[in-house]
Amino acid sequence: MTTGIATVGVVGAGQMGSGIAYAAALGGYDVVLYDLSADRTEKGLATVVKSFDRQIAAGNLSGADKDAALARIRVATEVEALAPADLVIEAATEDEGVKRRIYGAICPSLKPSAILASNTSSISITRLAAATDRPERFLGIHFMNPVPVMKLVELVRGIATDDETFEEAKRFVDTLGKVMTVSEDFPAFIVNRILVPMINEAVYTLYEGVGSVESIDTSMKLGANHPMGPLQLADFIGLDTCLSIMQVLHDGLSDSKYRPCPLLVKYVEAGWLGRKTGRGFYDYRGETPVPTR
Repeated sequence: MTTGIATVGVVGAGQMGSGIAYAAALGGYDVVLYDLSADRTEKGLATVVKSFDRQIAAGNLSGADKDAALARIRVATEVEALAPADLVIEAATEDEGVKRRIYGAICPSLKPSAILASNTSSISITRLAAATDRPERFLGIHFMNPVPVMKLVELVRGIATDDETFEEAKRFVDTLGKVMTVSEDFPAFIVNRILVPMINEAVYTLYEGVGSVESIDTSMKLGANHPMGPLQLADFIGLDTCLSIMQVLHDGLSDSKYRPCPLLVKYVEAGWLGRKTGRGFYDYRGETPVPTR
């Protein structure tokens, strides 16, 4: 299945942005990986290289595949580099204000026909689209973390998203070898509407002393056949991201069952955000992770 997309711009060279760049380059697209500083783009490109090396080690890719895909990626710190892109995917932090500022900065450099998408995991697509100059050409393309190995992509259309844009996005996801689900534009969409409240409940279970970090994670791995315990998963996702999603759910649906656990708030306030900061519900600074509670 072919698309009218040749060049994909990715805004944000963090964990999600680098993963999206990996998937797009492997899918045969030219990729512009954009971030504000050369340090960020270099780290993002290094993450892409590591992803390729892991897939080669697993026997899923060849060295030639890696070389061809990497040749399709270029990094940029100037917003004008996004001008040739037919599709631009914003993969910035889960903060609506940040995303709105990004759209204000990049939209003047995009060609009028370019599709603009957000990788947001929870924020209203309709509301984000209204902050752009192209609400009809805007939608949510939500990749799962880690992008190189997770098969699912949630597509979310806002109230203004036109049919042509939505169909083109579906074709794009198909060419990446991903499986697509369509979600209505409600807070946190499908996956995080179900997953993150479960994580929040696990934090409440810890907060109320029902079980320790280790007992909660072991119980869910062996009792519910989850590949990863909910607190371990929270550390992997990032506790700041989990808290942001719970706040979006609580604000958007006005239901007390989505109230973020005070212990989750406390960890975020401490800067213990999980793997990326070295500490969360586990301490990752030694050879093996140790529960922090």
